[in-house]
Amino acid sequence: MGVVMKYEPTEYDRFTSLVDRVLAVPHSVIKERVEKERKLAAANPNRPGPKPKRKVKTSVSGRASKY
Repeated sequence: MGVVMKYEPTEYDRFTSLVDRVLAVPHSVIKERVEKERKLAAANPNRPGPKPKRKVKTSVSGRASKY
């Protein structure tokens, strides 16, 4: 009877498979996910740190409104 050797992936094999999976995702999908996470984080009023600046809306009269 022969000895059956079981192949176990090395750290390099696991790393290359992870990189292949990451690179398979289109850049547009990654950008959408990042933007979605930014919006969710900005909507959280209890998050620490500086808050993102709000865009100033102009009214019909030409004056900038507070909200």
